[in-house]
Amino acid sequence: MVNRRNFLKSSAMLSSALLMPFSQGFAKSDFKDTSLESLRSTNAEDESYWKMVRGFFAPITDSHINLENGYFSAQPQNTLNTFKGEVSRLNAENSFYMRELQSGIVEEAKNALSTFSNIPVSEFVICRNTTEALDTVIHGYPWQKGDEVVLSKQDYGSMQAAFEQEARRHGIKLRYVQIPLNPSSDEELVDVYQKAMGNKTRMVLLTHLINLTGQILPVKKICEMVHSHGAEVMLDAAHSFAHIQFSIKDLNVDYMGTSLHKWLCCPLGLGMLYIKEEKIQKIWPLFGDDQFAESDIRKLEHYGTRPVSAIASIKRAIEFHDAIGSQRKENRLRFLKQYWWNQTKDLNKIIYNTPDDSHRSCAISNFLIEGYTPTELAKTLVNDFNIFTVAINSPEVSGVRVTPHLYTNTQELDSLANAVKDLCS
Repeated sequence: MVNRRNFLKSSAMLSSALLMPFSQGFAKSDFKDTSLESLRSTNAEDESYWKMVRGFFAPITDSHINLENGYFSAQPQNTLNTFKGEVSRLNAENSFYMRELQSGIVEEAKNALSTFSNIPVSEFVICRNTTEALDTVIHGYPWQKGDEVVLSKQDYGSMQAAFEQEARRHGIKLRYVQIPLNPSSDEELVDVYQKAMGNKTRMVLLTHLINLTGQILPVKKICEMVHSHGAEVMLDAAHSFAHIQFSIKDLNVDYMGTSLHKWLCCPLGLGMLYIKEEKIQKIWPLFGDDQFAESDIRKLEHYGTRPVSAIASIKRAIEFHDAIGSQRKENRLRFLKQYWWNQTKDLNKIIYNTPDDSHRSCAISNFLIEGYTPTELAKTLVNDFNIFTVAINSPEVSGVRVTPHLYTNTQELDSLANAVKDLCS
């Protein structure tokens, strides 16, 4: 019979073997630091540096050029190997892992996220994605008939569907605003939401970085206006978290959901729900819970068996992000978008659905070529040029979304620019 001590020892040895050589994480010394000014002027364009960063990711496919990284991100090798090691460890230790080790693993991951996000553990839970995070609030909010919600048709479709369901179920009213694709100022965007506010407005849904176009909204300014009307703000941060720099506390939103498998590069099936502490008590859990007080955020963490092997890798993903640095990462992502734009912006047939001002977008952009539908253009890019993107067909936005990531190099974007030139000729 295997005793507990030997069982744990053998399991630990198995995990260590599986995780080498990339499981040790990275220190900042792995990525030479520079001043912010130097970073702005040189580092975003230093291809030798970013070639090194690309090398830290799992092997990138050469079957096509992937410019659809907005769905989810590939993982750095250290994160992937940690995840694989935990899957093997879970398989070996079985129920012991889940009953004896799970709580410690989740606690460690939450502490890492707390430090990374600068929010207390008492104000967030780990979930599976942005949709689950925001649906928990939407379906758990104490709506009264006649309550109004302000949102946009450019918000994520699942969020619109969730609010539409609450409208049918509880008789709330939805006011949709029209977000300009190329706003002239922050004030124009604040005014769009200001005009939709009413005496019965209870909540405003904001998408921080719009997934359709890549536009970044001035959330803090809109939030200040909304709060002045006595309403609350729910933030969809699926594409902004670990993509652009921001402070959740500084934005002063009441609720926020994000997906950790996008720009933080965690395994699929990880998200985070943040709620201001004083707001927690009024939100009903999406899944029934009888273990925690109504004022305890953990009441919203109960959704059955969790992907603990994935949760165990969150700390590694944060280490990788921190080794590069948030500012350096944001600068590089914005540079990549601008790099291919600069080669195509003067073409006659191209239509951009992303704001011109660089600070209003980062990695994600959307464009169309006259004479093509979005579906036709996406198919042409992949079939004729081996470039994978995604077609966006909606009443608000019609185009192809292009999303590079840290492992995207300028040669791949040269291929995109050349393909666009050919199609515009």
